[in-house]
Amino acid sequence: MDRTLKGVAYVSVWVVIWGTVASLIDAVLLEREIYATASLGQAITFVGYGAATVVLAWRYAPRFLGNDEGSET
Repeated sequence: MDRTLKGVAYVSVWVVIWGTVASLIDAVLLEREIYATASLGQAITFVGYGAATVVLAWRYAPRFLGNDEGSET
């Protein structure tokens, strides 16, 4: 697979993972009335999960993209 296409697919999968997990957690928090729609809490939930997803994607990139740069093992 072309390196660019592989990179785009990799990022796309992580965006879907982030959106799915953050939305599921958001739904639970909204249902339990922990915070309201369009509140700071909702923004923190999505930004927090976004940051966690970036860290995980960065960590696993060498394994899936075949790039040895940045590998800490």
